[in-house]
Amino acid sequence: MGRGRVELKRIENKINRQVTFSKRRNGLLKKAYELSVLCDAEVALIIFSSRGKLYEFGSASMTKTLERYQRCCFNPQDNSAERETQSWYQEVSKLKAKYESLQRTQRHLLGEDLGPLSVKELQNLEKQLEGALAQARQRKTQILMEQMEELRRKERELGDMNKQLKIKVSLEMSSLEAEGEGLRAIPCPWNPSSSSGTNSFPVHVQPSNPMEIESEPVLQIGYHHYNLGEGTSSVPRRMAVESNVFQGWTL
Repeated sequence: MGRGRVELKRIENKINRQVTFSKRRNGLLKKAYELSVLCDAEVALIIFSSRGKLYEFGSASMTKTLERYQRCCFNPQDNSAERETQSWYQEVSKLKAKYESLQRTQRHLLGEDLGPLSVKELQNLEKQLEGALAQARQRKTQILMEQMEELRRKERELGDMNKQLKIKVSLEMSSLEAEGEGLRAIPCPWNPSSSSGTNSFPVHVQPSNPMEIESEPVLQIGYHHYNLGEGTSSVPRRMAVESNVFQGWTL
């Protein structure tokens, strides 16, 4: 039969109490040791008997474990700062390792420091370079096609503008030619060579010699009329001309 359940209460018999303490103490110390070994834990065990005797176990130094316990329990702010510092230190270490790995990969892509690489690593590097080259060529071809399409679009726009300008110029030329034909169809009244052959403006022809003006019959009072045709030499020619000119208004 199995052991019965032990009632948890103070053992009144002194001898039995001492025996139970010895057995349980050794078992507790053994369990603390096993815990520290199996789980890689820092264990510290302190036992005082009813007589005041000290029993202890520490997987590490008991003093260091107690100091650590005091920092965790009595200085929580310092403990949080320490944990944060450790976290940042680990993060910096990870970033530094990643940065070194990226630098090494960049040197390999540039063809540097290829000595330590194995054949398999060199094959992977070659595949990466071929893939990058194919992508670069594909992107270059795409950019060139886009530029050609843009140039074709501009060419079509310029062609349309040229057609519109040609149409506009032809319309302007047709309008100018129509106006010119209309102007040539209008007769000019001052042109003597016009088709009608008539002139609406009267032309007064003056004789080249003022002496050729015909004398008109007038009423003369107070002076003698000289006949210029009889050859009278005493009257100057100027007076004869003036008398003939003023005959029209002396009446």
